[in-house]
Amino acid sequence: WKTTLDPDITFPLLKFKPKRAPGVQSKFPPLNAGEILSRFFDEVLKLLCNNSNNAVYMALLELPKVSDFWRKNKIFYVPLPSTVMSRNRFMVISSNLHISDPAEDALNDQKKGTGDHDCLHRVRPLLEIMRNRCMAFYHPKQHLSVDYRMVATKARIAKPTKWELKFFVLVDVNGYTVDFSLYQGKSTAVSGNRLSYDVVTSLVSKDYLGSGYIIYFDNFYTSPVLFRYLSRDLGLVALNQQGRVGVPTAAEYALHRRSRRGSIQWIREDYLLFVKWMDTREVSICANVHPVETVLRWKKTEDGKHQKLPVGQYNKYMGGVDNSDQMLGTNSTKRRTKRWPVTVFQHFLDIAVTNSFMLPR
Repeated sequence: WKTTLDPDITFPLLKFKPKRAPGVQSKFPPLNAGEILSRFFDEVLKLLCNNSNNAVYMALLELPKVSDFWRKNKIFYVPLPSTVMSRNRFMVISSNLHISDPAEDALNDQKKGTGDHDCLHRVRPLLEIMRNRCMAFYHPKQHLSVDYRMVATKARIAKPTKWELKFFVLVDVNGYTVDFSLYQGKSTAVSGNRLSYDVVTSLVSKDYLGSGYIIYFDNFYTSPVLFRYLSRDLGLVALNQQGRVGVPTAAEYALHRRSRRGSIQWIREDYLLFVKWMDTREVSICANVHPVETVLRWKKTEDGKHQKLPVGQYNKYMGGVDNSDQMLGTNSTKRRTKRWPVTVFQHFLDIAVTNSFMLPR
């Protein structure tokens, strides 16, 4: 391990060569938000879109009960929903919503316990449509982040946490959801590495993205094996967990509570840089794109506060998932239901609305 007095070598930066020009991929004429939202769905789903438009409107204007949107008295009178469809029709569609064929669902349920069973069969058609549309309409910029997103549900599901669905997401720094996957539980078709390895490698596709992208994630996904697999074409900056297999550690160089704030220890293994920086607590970062340089963190006095470049870059670009979650939760269409496919459908609708909002910007 070395200190700030020791010089660091500089590796050549990866050339940023995306497969497509970053930004919006479709030429949108002047459209309102509802027309852009319809681009995420097929024309055959027009009736469902009308139903979904009502759900989006209800998310913007909250009332105690769904039926209140069709009331005719002066206190709760809202004119728009009744012009789209009747209350009874909206209720029937919402309560009988099926994303897949119920007959095929029954056949799939008979395969439980075998390798042919698909846990996501009830949402698979729309899941693939949403993933493809999110990637088709927008190509991300250079800085991306990978994290998980929890979606609350009252459905009875065979998961460790019974009241939440876990999504793993790839998000642009502006909050656009580029790709996602729904956690299915312990899988047998894995690479032999940890779950985090499979999550990142499935979301970060070099064939789709191109080369030169910089991916940010927290210590759940970090492993030297993953870094070595992706480092040929991608830059990686991630929080690091001390004690994990393959991570260099030495007790005599460990930072502790009495270490001065701003203390630095670092070590380099070829192109992988491991940095330990003392803030209010120890922060461990692993990166392959930034040398050990000191940058200004903030300045209230003449000397200011400083931190290492990998730490500053992580704090700057890791917030994409938080921005996305904030926008998704602002006017969410989610309403209480005991059917988990409906919860997933409502979350897909939130993703479509949020991404539609980001496209014209």
